[in-house]
Amino acid sequence: MTDGAAEDLHDLDHHMAFPRLAGLTMSPDGSRLVTTVTTLDEKRTGYVTALWEVDPSGARAARRLTRSAAGEGGPTFSASGDLWFTSCRPGETGESDDTALWRLPAEGGEATVVNRRPGGINQVICARSADVTVVTAPLLPGASDESQHAVLHGARTDGSVTAILHDSYPVRSWDHDLGPARSALFTVDEQESPEQLLPRTEDGLPRRLRHVTEGLGSRFGGDVTLSPDGTRALISVHVPEPDADRRTALALVDLVSGERRMIADDPDHDHAPGPFSPDGRRAVVTVTRRPVPSRALESRLHLLDLETGGLSPTADADLWLTAFDWLPDGSGVIAVADADGRGPLFRVDVTDGAVSQLTHDDATYSAAVVSPDGAAVLGVRSSYAHPSEVVRVELDEGSVTRLRNPVRRPELPGTLTEVETHAEDGVRVRAWLALPEGASPEDPAPLLLWIHGGPLSSWNQWSWRWNPWLMVARGYAVLLPDPALSTGYGQEFIQRGWNSWGEAPFTDLMAITDAAEARPDIDQTRTAAMGGSFGGYMANWVAGHTDRFSAIVTHASLWALDQFGPTTDASFFWRRQIDTAMEQNHSPHRFVEDIVTPMLVIHGDKDYRVPIGEGLRLWYELLEKSGLPADAEGNTVHRFLHFPQENHWILTPHHAKIWYEVVLGFLAEHVLGESRDLPAELGLTPPTQDD
Repeated sequence: MTDGAAEDLHDLDHHMAFPRLAGLTMSPDGSRLVTTVTTLDEKRTGYVTALWEVDPSGARAARRLTRSAAGEGGPTFSASGDLWFTSCRPGETGESDDTALWRLPAEGGEATVVNRRPGGINQVICARSADVTVVTAPLLPGASDESQHAVLHGARTDGSVTAILHDSYPVRSWDHDLGPARSALFTVDEQESPEQLLPRTEDGLPRRLRHVTEGLGSRFGGDVTLSPDGTRALISVHVPEPDADRRTALALVDLVSGERRMIADDPDHDHAPGPFSPDGRRAVVTVTRRPVPSRALESRLHLLDLETGGLSPTADADLWLTAFDWLPDGSGVIAVADADGRGPLFRVDVTDGAVSQLTHDDATYSAAVVSPDGAAVLGVRSSYAHPSEVVRVELDEGSVTRLRNPVRRPELPGTLTEVETHAEDGVRVRAWLALPEGASPEDPAPLLLWIHGGPLSSWNQWSWRWNPWLMVARGYAVLLPDPALSTGYGQEFIQRGWNSWGEAPFTDLMAITDAAEARPDIDQTRTAAMGGSFGGYMANWVAGHTDRFSAIVTHASLWALDQFGPTTDASFFWRRQIDTAMEQNHSPHRFVEDIVTPMLVIHGDKDYRVPIGEGLRLWYELLEKSGLPADAEGNTVHRFLHFPQENHWILTPHHAKIWYEVVLGFLAEHVLGESRDLPAELGLTPPTQDD
């Protein structure tokens, strides 16, 4: 055990400070892997990310490549072995306002700025076999090139103008406003003459950005894959439809001439670009059948012929596969899919569509690249037993080896097992169950039912925000079920709950809770339900349809569906799957009078996916007309934890800590019958001498 391991999940400060690994890129020769590690900043009110190198053979210890107060992100290797990334850190001339494009030479030395522009750089992508680099970056709509963009950006900045005049939908996304700048695709080219320097870079290798999606404006979807030779890019394009709807198509862009042609567009499907084949003639893309209230969306891998535009299904399996990388011989791709509470790697043969499972560990893979010799897959995996880590998977046998990572595994304060049952219609429903040490028939643990968001998702990998082990460390058992609508159990399992969230998803949750409570190590007299986003919707629905729980925590939750549909940031998506009958029959707000359980409502004001109006209305209606309304003196058992500066997830470490402390205090009061002090930072209690 390393120092502090015993406190990893018992102490909230340790949890917030624990390093977090994500992402993976591999050098063209397969000798280097680079990932990112995120740690607390000096003020402990935010996070900063650095680049780390991991030895793909597992022989050498991981080493840190970058270090700055601003942090680095989005690393990718060029064909020559240079490492490109983005960062806001200042260069030699001191500029540091916007995210700039940086390059760390393959031969070593210091990283240098390649391009710094007003508005910054979003993403960098390098071709596999040619020294071609492209970036996505915001471009103001009145600008056709970088010089015009700089003038317009300066005018807005100098005038302190933040107003945005929209002429299309959407106008927001998750936690940020869209516009007036719109994402555009640029190639990173050498300057042709000294007069074109914008500005001159510090490595003596001046670069300019050449716009290659001119005319698309807000229709450019932002998703990009490059051909191995860097001559073409496959990009997503939003195609507007009547009534503020839209679909997503694919376009092929010639990066030399700038010529662009639509190559995959179908009114009944959305498309997402995937990796090019090694010969550059094909690409594996994701084709998603667009939903309607009577039929769930369905996602399938297809093979796209880049010359003819022909599309053909390429995976014969009831799985929502996402392609990571091609095998070097072009015979197939490595992909991932949710499957029974895990997310294993699969090998997909592109000639006959055969799908074979490659990994069988209890983990979910979030990234994977194939070694140049085709012998192994290097990937990032996590599970509810450990956070993300870099591993090597042998392609011939599927064996998995944990490499020498920058981050150790935290020590768990309990054990992980599975629970399953059968729902009212006979369908199997399963869940993870995290149990505290010492839970037994003699000392059964109180139970927390945690309901995942999505709803098209699964409890199948480590979460820093909804981490069950923090509750397990305090004696709770945490049930993580996958009810109807969850991914990884086949298309029919999703269809069971489609456009009827209060039916099969609810009865599945109650059935799996019954199964957990039947265990002798679970105390069925001390239970609570919790959920966020769609899980918050379900928590609200549970509150209005059963009094079996002692407390309910609802985070970023949907409350009134007729209000949510037109005010969320992506109304076109929800309008295609929720009809008027769903809004009328399955809206939790209609059952507020039946709520007789104390509720903790949590919402961030910058949440645009589930707007703050949902939380505000829920809070008022709980106090006005629930089964436990505010009394004549204004007192209430309900609580509302409001974060004015947070979004859908409550991301800053000091606020995430407050989140857990308030939740634990609320549960202690109503589930355990105990009183706990609330955080002093809330200003509700007088400071002690120690404070």
